[in-house]
Amino acid sequence: MPDRLRTEMSRFRPARGDPLAAQPRSAYLPPAMAYTLDDLLAPMDQARFFAEFHDKQPLHIKGGAAKFARVLSWSGIDRLLNQTHIWSSQSLKLQMDAQPVPAEAYCIRATSRDNTPVLQPDANRLREWVARGASLVLNDVDSLTPGLASVSEALEGAGLGRAQANVYVSFQAHKAFPTHFDTHDVWAVQVEGEKTWNIWSGRAEYPIPHPAFRSLGQAHHERARGTLREKVLLKAGDLLYLPRGWYHDALAEGPASVHVAYGVHAPIGLDLANMLAERAIQDPMFRQPLPRQDGTPAAQFALTSRAAQLGQRLAELARDPQVLQVLARHVAEARYPRGGNHLLAARGLEAGTEAPASAPEATATSFRILIPGARPVRRGADWVLRTESASVPLTPPEAEAALWLFARREVDAPALRAAHPAVDADSLLNRLTGAGALATA
Repeated sequence: MPDRLRTEMSRFRPARGDPLAAQPRSAYLPPAMAYTLDDLLAPMDQARFFAEFHDKQPLHIKGGAAKFARVLSWSGIDRLLNQTHIWSSQSLKLQMDAQPVPAEAYCIRATSRDNTPVLQPDANRLREWVARGASLVLNDVDSLTPGLASVSEALEGAGLGRAQANVYVSFQAHKAFPTHFDTHDVWAVQVEGEKTWNIWSGRAEYPIPHPAFRSLGQAHHERARGTLREKVLLKAGDLLYLPRGWYHDALAEGPASVHVAYGVHAPIGLDLANMLAERAIQDPMFRQPLPRQDGTPAAQFALTSRAAQLGQRLAELARDPQVLQVLARHVAEARYPRGGNHLLAARGLEAGTEAPASAPEATATSFRILIPGARPVRRGADWVLRTESASVPLTPPEAEAALWLFARREVDAPALRAAHPAVDADSLLNRLTGAGALATA
């Protein structure tokens, strides 16, 4: 039984307090970072989503490039990977043309910070594999940055289940995985580049992470996937929802693609079965030996009668108010613990007021380029940059800085200031962001 269910079921033992006492929710995200389910689904409303799509059929929602700009960016990926000691051959995996890359091919044998042997991804080997077209999979990253956590918090906050996140970095003409299904709902958030998804007509019936489903071979999947239902091109800012068990595969378009796949693990009926098994331990009827079998009709009748009695008792336990309370709590609070630390607040201090004068400057805000290659046009003595929603007047030095800026994927104020010291970097970045040419990353 999973540890979390053992914890839930410990409430059936003599209580040490209110078994339904409220648990603190995550305080990990600043208000400006937080998403809601409405934000993810926009412009579709929740009522239509739950009526027509949730657990029923795939859904593709188009968004602008700024929609998920703060979830993750290329520089954010590099920052994560450069936290070298947090990665292992389990948390960071490589795929090459639908085949897993052996850990020994991209990892080195290292010693962890607690002096235990570990296979640790090596930057030089990773670069070599990326140059060949290998895809990177960064597993369980939803608590590593506020941006990654924001979508998980939105999905969990809507009561959809526990939401973990994997980042998939892939490159043109190299498919990471063959056709398959997942044992959880998938919310794929495209943050960089483009990716074409093949959505097949076949759907496995509510698979779970159990050998009965994980042992199905690729030949089975190729048969069971059915006919091609649709091709979906995900662009930056798009979202794709796939119900659990739906067959799919995907291939990067253009030079590179990054999407964050949020796997949503909803509570299921087996959770109740596990709860009842734990509750049955407290019932003497389930601890009694079953009738001995000697091959006679009387012995067989005694066994079937006992089985019926135990089934009836399980049905009674399933209606027990205490069981139903714990079950309701389990469903309502299906979320992974993440964040919530605020040490100065725990001491009654305001965060930041006691920082030493020599404290390092906070990391500069990065801006993602939403219209790469954009060029200002001259209007008399000045210049103007046109976007879909606005026209931004520019001085000649700002026009030169804009040409430099739009040749990049991301930029921040210190880099712009260093490249073009005559320009007010903060002012230019804010004006371009307001016009929809940039988005904070």
